[in-house]
Amino acid sequence: MYETAIGMEVHLELCTRSKVFCGCSTNYGGAPNSQACPVCLGLPGSLPVLNKRAVEFAIKASLALNCEVAPETKFDRKNYFYPDLVKGYQISQYDKPIGRNGYIEFEVEGVTRRVGIRRVHLEEDTGKSFHDVAAERTYLDFNRSGVPLIEIVTEPDIRSSAEAKSYLEALREIMEYIEVSDCRIEEGSMRCEANISIRPTGSSDYGILNEIKNIGSLRGVQRALEYEIKRQTELVSSGGIVLRQTRRWNESELKTEVMRTKEEAHDYRYFPEPDLVQLVIDNSWLNKCRSEIPELPRARRERYVRELGITPYDAEELVADRALAQYFEGVARLGTEPKLAANWLLSDLRRELNQASLAIEQVKLREAGFSELMVLVSSGAIGSKTAKDILGELVHSGVSPAAYVKEKGLAQLSDTSEIEKFVEQAIADSPKIVADYRVGKERALTALVGVVMKLSRGKAKPELVNDLLTQKLNKGRL
Repeated sequence: MYETAIGMEVHLELCTRSKVFCGCSTNYGGAPNSQACPVCLGLPGSLPVLNKRAVEFAIKASLALNCEVAPETKFDRKNYFYPDLVKGYQISQYDKPIGRNGYIEFEVEGVTRRVGIRRVHLEEDTGKSFHDVAAERTYLDFNRSGVPLIEIVTEPDIRSSAEAKSYLEALREIMEYIEVSDCRIEEGSMRCEANISIRPTGSSDYGILNEIKNIGSLRGVQRALEYEIKRQTELVSSGGIVLRQTRRWNESELKTEVMRTKEEAHDYRYFPEPDLVQLVIDNSWLNKCRSEIPELPRARRERYVRELGITPYDAEELVADRALAQYFEGVARLGTEPKLAANWLLSDLRRELNQASLAIEQVKLREAGFSELMVLVSSGAIGSKTAKDILGELVHSGVSPAAYVKEKGLAQLSDTSEIEKFVEQAIADSPKIVADYRVGKERALTALVGVVMKLSRGKAKPELVNDLLTQKLNKGRL
């Protein structure tokens, strides 16, 4: 029997406005080579100037991942040759990363897993090659060259493809919460590589490592690892030897393929970057960065369950969307019962957002308006059906729910004499349903309530309708 040891390397583009060593824009989707300068292109005489905000984002990421932040760090040249690396080297960090010795905790099938974070370091991104624009030609776009990256490297603590996927989901959630990266895999701002080996169960020695590149989705990570676990296990079980390789994931054929033999650190001929001085991170700077980190997702979920009394499932759903969680907190602070707010946000409001293709930030019904709507529902001023019917209009207009209900005459009827007229009409108009009720078919009462609600245009208070119908039918009064 064999067990798997997996380590992840994740590159995250930082959401600074300018690049890490120059003032060029980092906006995604510009015309090819429209956001490049002599520094991006490595022209003779150009010199890098470090982006302070990129360093702060790297510090925040390190703190959020429970890392030790280095009081002194430096940059190094990582030398290799590739068409989209125009200088022939990448400015990165080798032996003195900004963060090291951290960890991340996450849930997998109800079990808490902890994965060690070996290092978090800051570096520059490369350009991008396009091989499919024209036959027998490769085009290069250097807009991405110099965009700030952090690389987050784990210890080989992950034991399955499902754990790897859960780790990446937890990591992405944290990075989005602290707003250092948008983590958009489809745009390349989050890129994942997996290092995997197998070993006899219980062994303390690791097997031969293979690195998997070119993975374009979290689901792809899981599939690639499942394939590689099966490949290596079958190879070793049949007496073969796993070679140290870098492999690419072929999404169309759902398999890994050999790219090259795996490089070692000495292959990159690291040496200190001569054009950048050593970086000192003092306590005041470190504390400033720490003060800007919000409550992290796991702690927020636990607080929602513990203090607000909502279910673990609802807490998970709310916290998964930082903007939605912020909206929920605003509504709860205004005195709305948290369970009621969570139910409406996760069902009715989210349905309206999906139908209109809106993000919660674009909704004109802000927290105070939503809280007002909840008061109308919980007080019985309007029925839940009426509230659901008008929610779409409120989301787009942002008008006061109370004012809208008054203007449209939608307030729920609580006058017994007025409701009684609708009840008597429903009984008179529905002799078959009444007959069914009197022979013991209890569901007939629900049908009659529906008739009354239709006659009253949804304004009659359902509880009163139910009571009046029961009284009249049981007494045989028509």
